[in-house]
Amino acid sequence: MSIFDRLAAGEPEPVHQPSAELSVEEPAGVAEESARTGQRLREALQALLADGVLEQERKPNLYRTAFLQQPALNAMLEPLDFQASVDEVRGLVFLRVLRDDHAGIDDDWSHPLVRRQRLTLEQSLLLAVLRQQFVNHEQEAGVGDSNVLVAVDELVAAMQSFLGDSGSETKERERILTLLNQLKNHGVVTDPDEHGRVKIRPLIAHLASPENLQALLHQLQSLQQAEQGT
Repeated sequence: MSIFDRLAAGEPEPVHQPSAELSVEEPAGVAEESARTGQRLREALQALLADGVLEQERKPNLYRTAFLQQPALNAMLEPLDFQASVDEVRGLVFLRVLRDDHAGIDDDWSHPLVRRQRLTLEQSLLLAVLRQQFVNHEQEAGVGDSNVLVAVDELVAAMQSFLGDSGSETKERERILTLLNQLKNHGVVTDPDEHGRVKIRPLIAHLASPENLQALLHQLQSLQQAEQGT
């Protein structure tokens, strides 16, 4: 019986039920959100490879992505022999080079994407002074407080106590400013502000370890003893 015959006989038109094979489309917003998440992770990876560190204070969105997706980030970094480490208290995600656990600190190592650069004695000494300032601030204000400012003149006086006074205040200040500019490239300080102060960045807590500082003190003591013996 055709549909016209059913209508003429007063029979209702049959209702067609949807096939069970029909699929429900994923909402566009869900797919777009998934795509955006992947893009954010790529951006965090690129920024981390470019700078070696992501700070929550400077790049909060990229830091949050790297922090929340650390396992996925490390999976992408593993073929490059890198690992992303997190310091949640200080708001840091930073790169580490994966090396053999049995290799010593002084062993030679190389990485095709990393340029290894040893600090000079003056750079290392200033780094130790800056870390001491950073630790003192955290002891007073609490770990995680990132507002660590120190005056350039204060650093000049601190370095003179170790290296002596050249007799020229201008020369001493220029030396410290040059050293600070060199350490800025390592991500531990900012440029001086209008008040002649630099901000110590939290990465210094991981760059200047107590073991390295102890080795520096031994080196300085050896130099002083050698000078006294001449």
